[in-house]
Amino acid sequence: MHEQLRQDAKGAILFDATVSPQVDGPWFDADHWRGQGALSTQSGGRGGVAIIHTPAGECVLRHYRRGGVVARLMGDRYLWTGADRTRSFREFRLLQTMAKLQLPVPQAVAAQYRHAGLHYRADLIMRRIADTYTLADGLAQGRLDTELAREVGALVARFHRAGVWHADLNAHNVLIAPSGLYLVDFDRGRMRTPELGWRMANLQRLRRSLFKLGAAEQGEAVFDQMIWTPLMDSYERTLSA
Repeated sequence: MHEQLRQDAKGAILFDATVSPQVDGPWFDADHWRGQGALSTQSGGRGGVAIIHTPAGECVLRHYRRGGVVARLMGDRYLWTGADRTRSFREFRLLQTMAKLQLPVPQAVAAQYRHAGLHYRADLIMRRIADTYTLADGLAQGRLDTELAREVGALVARFHRAGVWHADLNAHNVLIAPSGLYLVDFDRGRMRTPELGWRMANLQRLRRSLFKLGAAEQGEAVFDQMIWTPLMDSYERTLSA
């Protein structure tokens, strides 16, 4: 990994030169890729995600957007507190740190921010992981069983053992691929000293997500026996390995 920085009067681009020797502003513009016939899908919502076909391969382009009540006031703007504190630069660097730790995450390609006055807007490009579906999709399709639950527990434990805190650990951010399981969307994530408190809070967030998606429709006792207890057993074994 070789971090390169390009700056101009309105912002900066941070990119991994081992993935692409040159990244410029149009890379972060979905319309640019659409005009070249290189944009396959685009979704709205909080993330503003597009699948783009770049010289570095198939990638995911994500535009940072606020959620909740603040979104109505700020939209995609964030308070400027310095380049190194932008959402995009912090997530880019966290992805690189996790890759060095051999954790299963998307490969960071490039990040940018555009600064105007008190605010900035930001984008992130990552290599797309092929042939995936989310844990949420798997649950909806009836694929969440005891064995998959064990795999999810082991996955989360690997990140917690390394001191990685995921700010929004939920079933939509666990990807299942032929090559294994991955965690995605590390916006606001960070490295922390491993402690029981934040680790358990992280896991409870995942549990609430599964409940919200209907994993316990047969009752909490069945969910605990078939899903959560195997998940936690695998988590504890992996954490102490």
